[in-house]
Amino acid sequence: TLLNQIVQKLKSADVESLTMNQESLVEVLLKRKWYNPFPKVKFTERPDTTAAQILEGDIAILVDNSPSAIILTSTIFHLMEEANDYYFPPLTGAYLRLSRFAVLFVAIFLTPVWILLTQYPDIVPEWLKFILITEDISVPLLLQLLMLEVAIDGLQLASLNTPNMLATPLSIIAAIIVGDYAVQSGWFSPQALLYQAFVTLANFSQPGFELGYALKFFRILLLIVTGAFGIWGFVSGVLFLLIVLVCNKTVTGKCYL
Repeated sequence: TLLNQIVQKLKSADVESLTMNQESLVEVLLKRKWYNPFPKVKFTERPDTTAAQILEGDIAILVDNSPSAIILTSTIFHLMEEANDYYFPPLTGAYLRLSRFAVLFVAIFLTPVWILLTQYPDIVPEWLKFILITEDISVPLLLQLLMLEVAIDGLQLASLNTPNMLATPLSIIAAIIVGDYAVQSGWFSPQALLYQAFVTLANFSQPGFELGYALKFFRILLLIVTGAFGIWGFVSGVLFLLIVLVCNKTVTGKCYL
C-alpha cells in the first residue's frame, strides 16, 4: 500500500526538474513544516544498509545522479542506526548503540542543565559544587553558550573551504590560541568552553547530519527558555521537545518514536 502511494505521488508530481536532486524529491513526497527540523527520511550511500532496509520491509528510492539512497519509512530509531553495529558481536553492537543514545541525551541536556544549576546553586549537592562559577565573569553564561554555538558552526563552515593540507594544522592552532585567548580576555569561562566542546564532539557521534542539527536547534531553544525563565522554562522546553517528537509523523503516518 505504501509503495503504491509513493508511486502515485511520483507520477502526479508537477515538477519540471529536481533542482536540488534527492532533496527536491523528498519535498515532493513529504509536506515539511518549517518549525519541525527532524528529518523524515534516511539517506545512505551504503549498499549493505540499503539492502538490509529493503529486507526489513522499508522502501529505497534511487535518484539519478545522486550517490545516496532515500530510505522510507524512518523513525528516530532508524536514523540512530549505524550499519557497523551489525558487523560486531551482539554485545559490542548493543553497547555502541546504547552509547550513541546516551551521548545524544547528554548533547541535548548538558549545557541547559548546567545553566539551570548555576541559577539555583542551593540545590546543587556538595559533590557537584565544582560546576558552579566562582570567578567573576564579564559576559553572562547564557550569552557565552549562544555565542559558542554560532562560532563553532562558523569555524566548521570555514574548514570546508580550507585546503586539506592546511585544515588539520590550522584547526589545532586555532583551537589552542583562540580558546586560550578567549578565556584570558574574559569573554568566556573555561567551563563554558569545556561543555560546549563536548557537546560539539557529541554531535559527530550521530550518523545523520540533519538529525544533529535538529538536536542543536532544540538545545539552543532549551538554553534560551532556561536562561530566561529558570526551572519553569526548562520544564516547558523539555515538554515542547517531547510533544514535537510525538506529534512528528513518518511517511506512513506513524509516530516518530
